[in-house]
Amino acid sequence: MGVPSWVARPDGVEAAEYTVWVTDRQLTPIEGVDLSGVPTRRLPGPPPQTAPGWVVRPAPRRRGRTVVHEATCRHAAGGGTELGTQEAVDALMREGARACTDCDAAAVLVPVLELGQGHG
Repeated sequence: MGVPSWVARPDGVEAAEYTVWVTDRQLTPIEGVDLSGVPTRRLPGPPPQTAPGWVVRPAPRRRGRTVVHEATCRHAAGGGTELGTQEAVDALMREGARACTDCDAAAVLVPVLELGQGHG
């Protein structure tokens, strides 16, 4: 659905159109207006439920230590505990935990940990 609007430009104001997707339940028919020519398209259903994105496993040859991996990491195969993102961040905060550097775990989760530094 297109909604007429105006956009401010450095040299003045310009007519524009803001486009949004709406469902039929969000619309109220306008009396006397024929909407049969309005193109419609069914949107896909909700995305499939994905598996948790992270796995925590004991560190090889390091008793009491753990490593957090991306679920698709080759080092995550063969066991471990599946985690959501918040759980993976919590796991990294524990003593002796580290993020795997062979997958995206270190690149994604370590910056999240650093966001909270000095705020609590």
